[in-house]
Amino acid sequence: ENAANLKISNAFNPRTISSSTTTNGTGIDTKGYESLTFAITSGTLTDGSYTPLVQESDDNSSYSDVADADLTVTEASVAFASTDDNVTKKIGYTGNKRYARLSIVSATVTTGGTIGAVAIQGHAANGPVA
Repeated sequence: ENAANLKISNAFNPRTISSSTTTNGTGIDTKGYESLTFAITSGTLTDGSYTPLVQESDDNSSYSDVADADLTVTEASVAFASTDDNVTKKIGYTGNKRYARLSIVSATVTTGGTIGAVAIQGHAANGPVA
């Protein structure tokens, strides 16, 4: 796809996750775009696992987990292990809700690791995209 028709925005500001928890990213408004891919990047991961969780919403307030059928791959297949330093993985959302967000579910974390993600929206209804 032509880069002029892509919108790239922060979906999960890079941060260190130092406990076992679910950390929510930013809601992405899908209106005007036919595709949404999250590109997730790790920094140094000292321990634990970090599994992406894609959620959807009609109002950007109340979110629910996305069914596997509405993802391009399963969330478990793009999970990060403590050995996945400086790795980038991707997962696409194909559902029909207006908003989607990426959260990270961390487990068995004591010292933690750094994770961040961007949202890449494509197939814009009106281009070029600013």
